[in-house]
Amino acid sequence: MRLLTWSTRRIVSAHKQASGGSREFWGWLNAVFNKVDYERIKAVGPDRAAAEWLLRCGAKVRFRGFDRWQHDYNGLPTGPLGRYRIEAIDATESCIMYRGFDHLEGLEHVEEIRFNKCIYIEDTCLERLSQIKTLQDSLKNMTIVSCGNVTDKGIITLHQLRNLERLLLSDLPALKDKDQTVDRLQTALPRLTIELDLD
Repeated sequence: MRLLTWSTRRIVSAHKQASGGSREFWGWLNAVFNKVDYERIKAVGPDRAAAEWLLRCGAKVRFRGFDRWQHDYNGLPTGPLGRYRIEAIDATESCIMYRGFDHLEGLEHVEEIRFNKCIYIEDTCLERLSQIKTLQDSLKNMTIVSCGNVTDKGIITLHQLRNLERLLLSDLPALKDKDQTVDRLQTALPRLTIELDLD
């Protein structure tokens, strides 16, 4: 008879619960994936730690100077501290959530972020992202598609991303006053091109 460790028994019992219990289990597991390990960030640098977080949550990253998207956690490149800098983040259908956004602190080269079908992305995430000084300087392109928890309040916070050049907004049912929201954002960022598909 095979012995199960405490954590294995916990996972097995969670899978045997009803669908409500299963949802709670996955929510708990996603929260674990998003936990910030500040010692790890110090040890490997912000870009490596952020890449580990993003890939652990099902997102992809592209490093500066590379064309290929990195999606395999075990295939993350190694090298001297600071050699690989994140240039783009594709969080499509990932489980990234607010509690993990401290991983974005210190990223100096991120030019593009895509949030597509991200069930945990909400206004507080966009607000937190917009407050990060290095992203205010580097971020140029952003896509927010099919993120049902994003409202006008979250979109308006993007005005802090002063170098944002292109913003694509699509399928955001919680956006209630899109014309006023877009006007406010456009006034704050006159160089920004906003592409809308919100009908």
